[in-house]
Amino acid sequence: MNDPVPPPSPVPPPSPVPCLLGPKDPPPFTVVNPDGRFPLVLVCDHASNAVPAALKQLGLGQGELARHIAWDIGAAGVTRRLAARLDAPAVLCGYSRLVIDCNRPPGDPTSIAELSDGTFVLGNRALGDAAVEARVNEVFWPYHQAITQMLAQHWRHGHGRAPALIAIHSFTPTMNGFRRPWHLGVLWNRDSRLAGPLLDRFRVDPELCVGDNEPYSGREVGFTMDTHGGAAGLPHVEVEIRQDLLADEVGRERWATVVGDVLVAVLRDETLYAVKHY
Repeated sequence: MNDPVPPPSPVPPPSPVPCLLGPKDPPPFTVVNPDGRFPLVLVCDHASNAVPAALKQLGLGQGELARHIAWDIGAAGVTRRLAARLDAPAVLCGYSRLVIDCNRPPGDPTSIAELSDGTFVLGNRALGDAAVEARVNEVFWPYHQAITQMLAQHWRHGHGRAPALIAIHSFTPTMNGFRRPWHLGVLWNRDSRLAGPLLDRFRVDPELCVGDNEPYSGREVGFTMDTHGGAAGLPHVEVEIRQDLLADEVGRERWATVVGDVLVAVLRDETLYAVKHY
């Protein structure tokens, strides 16, 4: 006679994923001018240097969190001004790029940086999967879902027009000892519908030093543009402005005017608002 088969051992329940954001933390994104009617969505991936309280400033001081390693200085102010001028909605990320970089694919080595421009980020070292997933699920995806929803809303109510997507960034004047000469840069990959006219109009001003895929290349960096713009066939581009030009309200107002004047002229072209894959 066979011995009875013992019942299977009970499977322990999965460990709960710890919550990252507390009740006093800011939201993962902010939508500015949500009822804007122009067929354009502005985004700012690195709008904030906020860190969830649970992460204890990632082991950094306030001075380090005020630097370019934590956010795109001045970019949020320019984005807000452009949203008002163009009557377009803008989606701004609510947390520092050191918590998780919302312009990098999750899992990329630069997504949660342990070292940034010579500064060690102790709070990002040796993270377990649960800690990483909390940042992805509570910061990264809510921000990108907000962009998706805003684009979809504009598309539904656009009477056949596909909305444009423009990201506003800023860059540090000096990197790895190199003084960057550009006042602003236009970043793009395969779709030149916006990039070409923007570059042409910026270069009309002989006082402007304009970078074409400088100081970064849109062919190498650009999760937001590739995911929401390129994959959907929407006209899209990324504009970078040098941070020393955005150090105060006067500078942010001035460069919002410079960029805004060019955008107003370029975005008049009704042929832009169509789906095209390149």
